[in-house]
Amino acid sequence: MRWWWQELAGLVLPADCAGCGAARVLVCAECGDALSGAVAATVRPSPPPVGLPVVWAAAGYEKGVRSLLLAHKERGALPLAGVLGAALAGAVLAGGAGAQGGAGEVALVPVPSARRQVRARGHDPARRIALAAAGRLRRTGVPARVAPVLGLRRAVADQAGLGARQRRENLAGALAVRRGGRRLTEGARIVLVDDLITTGSTLAEAARAVRAAGLVAGPGAVLRAAVVAAPVDSFRRIERAPRV
Repeated sequence: MRWWWQELAGLVLPADCAGCGAARVLVCAECGDALSGAVAATVRPSPPPVGLPVVWAAAGYEKGVRSLLLAHKERGALPLAGVLGAALAGAVLAGGAGAQGGAGEVALVPVPSARRQVRARGHDPARRIALAAAGRLRRTGVPARVAPVLGLRRAVADQAGLGARQRRENLAGALAVRRGGRRLTEGARIVLVDDLITTGSTLAEAARAVRAAGLVAGPGAVLRAAVVAAPVDSFRRIERAPRV
């Protein structure tokens, strides 16, 4: 049970920038700029896994951005969820989910963590960032909510250290939409979200599960994904994204 003291520590203790170590600031201006979404772009691993939707990333996974994501995910720096969520919201907007004329709400569907990982970390990083992103989107006038409809239906190995092919095999058929998932996403434009994309295997499996459950169907239906960061060499183009 790490949640309560992590939250308290983040509120009352002085902190250095988790990205670069700048003194007595949660996120310094330079690291904040890297997460601003100014270079949000579509990203595509090489080779891309079958079924991977178009993925938008807010920043390159390097330097301060990498350190911030690791601090949040692995070291329980929970107050960082706000700035990471703002970056994710920027990627969602860059992908057109908040475009005028779009019907209904935006449903952010986070990729789930294994229960053992949640217990070890004391939180679910993707879900926490998704909640912050949904709040930021609502404040900019985009109706958004988090729909945690995906769950693991079998055990999977730790992805760390696995190659692209091993990751695909490890995750094949591992995700499914929970009972009631259709109700939670009905009428919404679904955006799969995660903190990071590397080989794309996790998001491809999430997309397969969502499509198999019929949550994205019909003429013109489009499934998108958004992440905070991606390896720089996977960016397909650089274009300015809306600020949030």
